Amino acid sequence: MTEKLLQMMQDKGYFNQHKKILVAVSGGADSMSLLHFLYNHQKDLDIQLGIAHINHKQRQESEHEETYLRHWAKEHQISFHYSAFSGKFSENDARTFRYEFFRRVMKDYGYTALVTAHHADDQAETIFMRLLRGSRLRHLTGISAVRPFGTGQIIRPFLHLTKAQLPETFHFEDKSNTSLAYLRNRIRLSYLPTLSQENPKFKEHLCLLSEEIGLMEQALEELTKDITITDLSVFQQQSDAVQLLLLQNYLDSFPDLQLSKGQFNQLLSYLRKKASGKVPLKNGYELVKTQTDFLIRQEESLSLSSPRHLKLGESITFEEYTLTFSKFNDNSNVDCVNICSDSPITIRHRQKGDKIDFGSHHKKLRRLFIDNKIPDKERQKAIIGEQDGQIIFLYVSGRLYLKKKPENAILYGTVVIYKNF
Repeated sequence: MTEKLLQMMQDKGYFNQHKKILVAVSGGADSMSLLHFLYNHQKDLDIQLGIAHINHKQRQESEHEETYLRHWAKEHQISFHYSAFSGKFSENDARTFRYEFFRRVMKDYGYTALVTAHHADDQAETIFMRLLRGSRLRHLTGISAVRPFGTGQIIRPFLHLTKAQLPETFHFEDKSNTSLAYLRNRIRLSYLPTLSQENPKFKEHLCLLSEEIGLMEQALEELTKDITITDLSVFQQQSDAVQLLLLQNYLDSFPDLQLSKGQFNQLLSYLRKKASGKVPLKNGYELVKTQTDFLIRQEESLSLSSPRHLKLGESITFEEYTLTFSKFNDNSNVDCVNICSDSPITIRHRQKGDKIDFGSHHKKLRRLFIDNKIPDKERQKAIIGEQDGQIIFLYVSGRLYLKKKPENAILYGTVVIYKNF
């Protein structure tokens, strides 16, 4: 099997354009199989290896695994690149952390390929997971064997092999892989085995379905490649089905935009109308539509003021507003805040993790913005008042949100917010 695998890699030319290869190694069975295979065939593939390892700090065994890999790399004269995850753990945050680390290592040390041990079972699990989550048809193509990444490519040479076909070698067992708390584990350990009782080739058919969808997408792109999507006269002449495909293809150019299905449908509906103008989307993007064409671009970055301190008896200007902190309690003014301390107030814009205490509950500003449908640009411009380490007010889109006042609190004064004309 090993010789067949080597021949397959050589036939596909995975490493023809690469010399320095960074191997993502967790210490589990799949990545250790990949590491040993590539190490044993360095000369055959004409490659030079480096190891990238992340200690996620979630298990006691992870320290031992890190030590083992570090010593193994030193013994075999292979570069070892390491980082440790920090912060509140989640599967998504850990994945983002890993791939940002891989990108950085590739750039800093001249690697042109990142190699991971994903295999056909992983592919089937990914497709099934996306089906459960209601992903669009184009996203059921699953994992690509080769695609651009960082300063080069990410390569998954085991993708057409099942886990049972991987070369066996020493590895560590991660007990979390048997926990049904994670969706992927439930898919691997419960859902797919149950469905495979109905059809033993169910996982294989999922992978074939993915390949077929990929070929269909490729064919449709080739058939529509001469259509200038952003030309409205051309776009609006197409059938609804072709318009949908063209817009999906165009949005693929903006991977961090991530529109929901509802937002996509709203965008498509707007492009079919005669109206023109600018429409904010999400994640800092906007649609610019004229009578003749349209484009999606990142909104112009705002020049925002640095934090300022507002003391009792003083006034400051912040963006297009004047804020006054005085002992006079002006309850007739809509945009005023009663203050229960004479400490200076920091006037600033939002920061990651900001939250406000409404008494019955704390609410993150990010969630508040989402729930109240505050546009991205207005979120950036939001004015926050922080006193004694707590947010006491938020002023955004002409609306004022206040921290719950403590019982029997003594009022020291009022902050009044005036818009400059």
